[in-house]
Amino acid sequence: MLNSNPTGTVLYSIEQAIKEYRKVSQKNISKIVKDITIDQCLVLIILNKDSNISQNVLANLIFKDSASITRMIELMVKKEYLIRTIHKKDRRKFNLEITEKGKKTLELIEPVIKINRETALDGLSLEEINFLEKTLHKIISNCKK
Repeated sequence: MLNSNPTGTVLYSIEQAIKEYRKVSQKNISKIVKDITIDQCLVLIILNKDSNISQNVLANLIFKDSASITRMIELMVKKEYLIRTIHKKDRRKFNLEITEKGKKTLELIEPVIKINRETALDGLSLEEINFLEKTLHKIISNCKK
């Protein structure tokens, strides 16, 4: 259904849902780990799955630009979640390693993430979730044309 009021469109509702989910997720994560953001948690999760991922790919996965991801990594190194080592032959490249503090944080937030997802999807059937995912992928595809 089309609506001339931008706040009455389905796209606005999608963005509002994402923002509300991020807000409740951050609140729940902050109860367990005080000094980490959702985006920093995503960095840890992604690096835990693939420690050789490039900074550009990492930035794209969490919807950040290069400058933002650089600042985020810098902050995570200062907070001792990550160790950054410069590549010996190409100083523009570096490796990221999750510290013990980062690994402990992953363990602590894993159940919180599960609860956050369950909370957000409460009352939705598997069929509804699959339909929603399919619909969102169509919107993404339409926007990439």
